Amino acid sequence: MSTLRESTESGATRKRMKPEVEEKVGDEAESKTVEEEQQQEFEADVTGSEEMELSISLILEKIENYTQRVSELLESGKTMLRALSDEFEGKIIMIHKHQVEKWQEEIRELRALDASNEEANALLHNARYLLQPIRDD
Repeated sequence: MSTLRESTESGATRKRMKPEVEEKVGDEAESKTVEEEQQQEFEADVTGSEEMELSISLILEKIENYTQRVSELLESGKTMLRALSDEFEGKIIMIHKHQVEKWQEEIRELRALDASNEEANALLHNARYLLQPIRDD
């Protein structure tokens, strides 16, 4: 249970605290300040030497360059695939058109053959009719 209440809208308001609680709050604030100072000293130690910072910056630069190369590779791959797709589509359409033209030529030849067959059939039918003996009944 807390004896300290805060209101974010109307500012911080305090309830009367017992003297021992006020001392504890003061001790906590002091210990937080000491911890923050120690943390800053640790961070200063962690930042390390210039050589380490240079190594880190070189690694970060490698990451950036690698990321850039991957991005360029993806873009060139997309471009290449689009070009291949367009070429494939064009060739498939050309093959289809060629095959349809062949079949249409076959249809024309079949119609011409059928027409000549019909003509020959008509001639043969007329010849049969003419060559039949005439019957007088």
